[in-house]
Amino acid sequence: MKIKEYRSQFIQVLSPIHGEGEAESFFYLILEEKRQLKRIDLALDPELVFSNEEIVVWNWILEQLKLEIPIQYLLGKTSFYGLDFEVNEKVLIPRPETEELVEWIVKENSKTEGFKGLKILDIGTGSGCIAISLAKNIPNATVYAIDVSENALATAKRNATLNEVDVTFLSQNILETEDLNQQFDIIVSNPPYVRNLEKQEIKKNVLDNEPHLALFVEDDDALIFYRKITELAQKNLSENGRLFFEINQYLGKEMVELLTEMNFKNIELRKDIYGNDRMIRGTI
Repeated sequence: MKIKEYRSQFIQVLSPIHGEGEAESFFYLILEEKRQLKRIDLALDPELVFSNEEIVVWNWILEQLKLEIPIQYLLGKTSFYGLDFEVNEKVLIPRPETEELVEWIVKENSKTEGFKGLKILDIGTGSGCIAISLAKNIPNATVYAIDVSENALATAKRNATLNEVDVTFLSQNILETEDLNQQFDIIVSNPPYVRNLEKQEIKKNVLDNEPHLALFVEDDDALIFYRKITELAQKNLSENGRLFFEINQYLGKEMVELLTEMNFKNIELRKDIYGNDRMIRGTI
């Protein structure tokens, strides 16, 4: 079958579920991954064909996409901050909003001279996207990363190898941690922050497939991770050390109050590209 003919069928089947634009983007993502062909290649050679074996693979992927399985899980990879990351059902798929958090930290530190001893800790690392991106983009930084999930840590370690960076990964339940046992210049975290009452706002493909352990908190204690991490940061940040969080868009005011109560200064709340309160920083 000609690839362009399969493309039309593929988009027609998925458009009612995902929308035509997203269905088309799925097609070209898979085409590049499975056949190393870009949109321009197909435009230049419309007679290109799929083998019968290829059609079997594509049909299986199509069925999974009809079930709203995330394409990143089907391909086993995604891009984040210009780097490739392995992803699977044991880790969250990195989001563009988290790239903005990384960009904030990188811009503040990448050109800092004489900062050879800069130590960074990422709490709840998941796929390792934050820790690895910081290690790749901040010269001379020493980066540590914590997660409670052994499966997530295994994925993060593979991603560190893939991106040729050194990150020290630690298996640890942050809620049961009383002291981090060393000082850090930067502590960053994107912990679980979606309240159960907000589940109806979550897309089906996320709700049905991504790990709930990394997503949800109880309605009556939505800041449980933030409170604990902030307490640890008080003890384990160096002088003028900084604490960065990705946050629930509805709890920006509460996060400012939390950092204020914990005696952080230079507190800055930032919005993401969608205009939602999404990131906060405080200095000890």
